[in-house]
Amino acid sequence: MAVTLNPYLNFPGTAREAMTFYQSVLGGELTMNTFGEYGAEGAEADGIMHAQLETPDGLVLMASDLPPGQEGSHEPGTSITVSLSGDDARLRDYWSALSEGGEVQMPFEKQMWGDEFGALTDRFGIPWMVNLRGVQESGAG
Repeated sequence: MAVTLNPYLNFPGTAREAMTFYQSVLGGELTMNTFGEYGAEGAEADGIMHAQLETPDGLVLMASDLPPGQEGSHEPGTSITVSLSGDDARLRDYWSALSEGGEVQMPFEKQMWGDEFGALTDRFGIPWMVNLRGVQESGAG
């Protein structure tokens, strides 16, 4: 049996917009279910009860809007950071897209350990770290 660990993000009514944005950055298939599909009525019926983005690379990101009445308890970025890392140059594109409209805490640039790394908070208040592993330089031996 396989086990996976996936970030599950909560939003104060912006899950649809956020997940659509993340799909534009990461690609993949996005499914969303509303509270209305499970019986909620009124304005809250359009809120996202569960969204799941699955990319061709195997990344899975899940999210929901906070249930009605809990919107005031939303404090993005206080206890989780989403990290993307690897050796795929597409990480540079992910960084650029995620940083649009967000706040960069550490610019995406080469670090002392040899990787390109940056930290930001996206326009939805979600903190991200992106690490592109450095290419080992071949030296004359």
